[in-house]
Amino acid sequence: MYKVAVIGDRDSIYGFGALGLDTYPVTDREEGARLIKTLAEGQYGVIYITESLQAELEAEIDKYMTSYLPAIISIPGVSGNTGSGMRNVKKSVERAVGSDIIFNND
Repeated sequence: MYKVAVIGDRDSIYGFGALGLDTYPVTDREEGARLIKTLAEGQYGVIYITESLQAELEAEIDKYMTSYLPAIISIPGVSGNTGSGMRNVKKSVERAVGSDIIFNND
């Protein structure tokens, strides 16, 4: 069975431990890059990552975007929502179906 991890700053991920998810507080970019690699090579099927950390680790995360596992999903942190999570979902849908099916009504 695959496990689920949450990585990011301590304040943003603290509550996920109560849900039974494995939490990994990260304080800098290098630590985050090593952790992504370790988790991806382990038994983790889903890795939630705060949007701010995801922005810093975009090159490392892109290595896993064409892989079946792990699914790396960005979540808002305590600093709020930057919109990058929705942009990543949109990119994934476009890649999967070959077209933009998520319409923006702005």
